[in-house]
Amino acid sequence: MGVQINAPIALFAYNRPFHLRRTIEALLENPEARQSELFVFSDAAKNADTAADVEEVRHYIKRISGFAGMQVVQREENFGLARSIVDGVSRLCAEYGRVIVVEDDLVTSPHFLKYMNEGLDLHEDDDQVISIHGYVYPVKRALPETFFLCGADCWGWATWKRGWDLFERDGRVLLRELLERDLAYRFDFDGAYPFTEMLRDQIAGKNDSWAIRWNASAFLNGKLTLYPGRSLVSNIGLDGTGTHPADTDEFSGAVADSPIAVKRMAFRENEVARQEIIKYFRKTRPSLPARMVRRLFNFARHPR
Repeated sequence: MGVQINAPIALFAYNRPFHLRRTIEALLENPEARQSELFVFSDAAKNADTAADVEEVRHYIKRISGFAGMQVVQREENFGLARSIVDGVSRLCAEYGRVIVVEDDLVTSPHFLKYMNEGLDLHEDDDQVISIHGYVYPVKRALPETFFLCGADCWGWATWKRGWDLFERDGRVLLRELLERDLAYRFDFDGAYPFTEMLRDQIAGKNDSWAIRWNASAFLNGKLTLYPGRSLVSNIGLDGTGTHPADTDEFSGAVADSPIAVKRMAFRENEVARQEIIKYFRKTRPSLPARMVRRLFNFARHPR
């Protein structure tokens, strides 16, 4: 494995060509894209109803340029989002030791890749840090330029092989440990968000979420994720075009129009940021349909 100046980008796509195009165009606004290799994982159609859109996505992928290099992995069978992400992230971590992960409905700031690579470089040897995240909730209070929270996240993120090696695929193992250690309440942000319920649903087959297992794996290992105080990611997938149509801007906020300064700081969860997010969850959840609450973290998005 040679020296990797910028982390490879794993982009997971399915059947929304318009969203994918916006995702690619936004990434190309990052100067670092020209020094980054892009790996596109294109899932196969689940049924005849999605086949035409999947083919349109694949036709568009063939025309992508502007990155240092590009490789396309076309699934010959429908993997579904969880299996596709677990396979793709595992593959790139094994080969490159690190990866930046983006899905086909995330529009990033022109400063996204700079922040991600600087975070990966700064904390490469810091075992306390499991990942770097690009999205932050649109809370009312101004947050620090960067801060840590315990756990992991899934709307534009990055990790190293040492972090991804902690991913526990068996949700039953994770739930048992959460309950035995009496950590469910804190995992749920003091009861403000139903993460434990989502994990139970994953175990029961009601969702096929990789993200709830990634979050729980990081949380139970006491690992931290670096967040920006200003969001570098906007999710355009909650616009009524998904498998479970719904339209909301509850999770939208201004995307950073200037770089995020990544600096060293103490390895501890930022309690001010945590409390602001708890307030945000408690204010937001009652105003949303139950299905939208479940989709905030990508836990039940794009069933395939």
